[in-house]
Amino acid sequence: MDLTTLTAQIEDLGAAPPFEKWHPPFCGDIDMTIKADGSWWYMGSPIGREKLVKLFAGVLIKEGDEFFLKTPAEKVRIKVEDAPFVITGWQRHDTDDGPAIEVISNLGHVAVLSETHPLVVDHSNPEQPRPYVTLHRGLQALVHRNVYYQWVDIAEPAIIDGLEHLVITSGKSRFSLGQL
Repeated sequence: MDLTTLTAQIEDLGAAPPFEKWHPPFCGDIDMTIKADGSWWYMGSPIGREKLVKLFAGVLIKEGDEFFLKTPAEKVRIKVEDAPFVITGWQRHDTDDGPAIEVISNLGHVAVLSETHPLVVDHSNPEQPRPYVTLHRGLQALVHRNVYYQWVDIAEPAIIDGLEHLVITSGKSRFSLGQL
């Protein structure tokens, strides 16, 4: 599998691939890695063309703990160091359910924090919590540290299961940034 062939297959797909209808054979691993900072690398070099990265991101899927680029003809495994995307921006919008938080990824994905696009914080290392937002197709985006600290500034204390947490609200949904 080479990058030129894969790129040509993806360019022919259109905007919204019907992944559920595709059952391509697994064609092995490709030397592509999404680094923890959200950058995409091929054969040890960064992919500098954002259009090409967005093209690949459009056919990225997760099955179990593994990530694949999937087309109607082939499915190849790639490496992802942490999450495939990074939340680099956010803004508040007034909605019928109250102020909602819209997040923007490094590749321009937009989602509103909600039950559909939840925020979860991994506290396995208490010194460095790792917040993630679920985007499309169950793919997650790591929340950039700057965004996380901005959310800490707007968060309010709230009791959850008898313990005090720092919470942000988006529409009808509340999300804990961590226990106080």
